Amino acid sequence: MIENRITYRHLQCFIEIVRQNSVTRAADVLALTQPAVSKKLKELEDMLDVRLMERSKKGIELTQFGEVFLKYAGASLSALREGTDSIIQAQMKGSMRISVGVLPTVAASMMPNAVLKFRKSGMDVTLNLISGPNSLLLAQLRVGELDLVVGRLAEPKLMTGLSFQHLYSEIVTFVVRPGHPLLKRNSFNIQDIRNYNVIFPTKDSIIATSAERFLISQGVGMLSDKIETISVSFGKEYIRQSDAIWVISRGVVAREIEEGDLVELPIDTKETLGPVGLTTRANTIATPTVQMFMNCISSTAELLEKKMG
Repeated sequence: MIENRITYRHLQCFIEIVRQNSVTRAADVLALTQPAVSKKLKELEDMLDVRLMERSKKGIELTQFGEVFLKYAGASLSALREGTDSIIQAQMKGSMRISVGVLPTVAASMMPNAVLKFRKSGMDVTLNLISGPNSLLLAQLRVGELDLVVGRLAEPKLMTGLSFQHLYSEIVTFVVRPGHPLLKRNSFNIQDIRNYNVIFPTKDSIIATSAERFLISQGVGMLSDKIETISVSFGKEYIRQSDAIWVISRGVVAREIEEGDLVELPIDTKETLGPVGLTTRANTIATPTVQMFMNCISSTAELLEKKMG
């Protein structure tokens, strides 16, 4: 492909010739010989298979093709300079801070590894990780108080002015402590959960609606004996000490399930499957530091998805 053969030096020589209106003056500015600059111009024209400029008594005149190419060549060099400056700024010690809203969906399963990966880059950045209801975090993101929110995709009405980048999908699960009475039954009926205290996500949490719809579809309806919370630490300890049932995103408790500290009830919850990803402000370009952190999250999510199989 032509664009893969065009180098920075080709663009630099072309733009400087236009700027100086002379090959000779362009060579002086670039500290190159005139033949070297002329050679780069010829190579560029040969690759594009068009004449970009003509010599005249007034100096250099761009052809129509040259006029078109100048616009994009200038934009390319400008973007490269901005990118270089941004990386330099990102490396400034002690001056960077990233504020990230983190939902329970990813706080336990993905963020620790993503943060560790980011710290290995050697960036001297303060990571401000904030947890809270999804609606609050998205409101803070929208006004610029947060740079990024990591978690499940919100309802359409909450996504105005925001953009979502999908990472993976996960389900809601029902977990209990090992030795729970429901695990000892020969046959399990989802209706039986009505007889137990249930830890349920708060109404402003992102999985509440999905979980409620699932229970309605299964004929369970609304639960009367429930505790509403998004506190992961409370959920883990309360489950350990009681016969309560915890309705939670599987990613939050994946390690506990794997290690046998929690057990999933035999309930097929695939209809609660929902996308998890990165939410940012629409039409806003992330700073290099934020983009690097997003890349760390994305690569961590890829490994997590492969592990989940």
